[in-house]
Amino acid sequence: MQTEQLLPFVVEQLEEIKARDIVTLDVREKASFTDFMVICCGNSSRHVKSIAEHVNLEMKKQEVDVLGIEGTDIGEWALIDLNDVVVHVMTDDIRDLYQLEKLWADE
Repeated sequence: MQTEQLLPFVVEQLEEIKARDIVTLDVREKASFTDFMVICCGNSSRHVKSIAEHVNLEMKKQEVDVLGIEGTDIGEWALIDLNDVVVHVMTDDIRDLYQLEKLWADE
């Protein structure tokens, strides 16, 4: 799946499982490890885990290589590495603490 199809598919999967505050950042000019970051929130650590597991499962159904998935053990911050798209799923507190949007957003 090309990045042009992957990014909206990821967002659709996040919306399907009720992830909140979904933000997509184009980091092609700032990072060499990915093209886009998608950041969203879950309502609880259990919801964060469920969101990450859902995205992982749907990617595998579409035969998209998942390079890695981290953080599903604790559930405060899960990361799904899809190469051209990296998905961050966080609780509100963790998102407020790390403020990835400020770190990676256009200045």
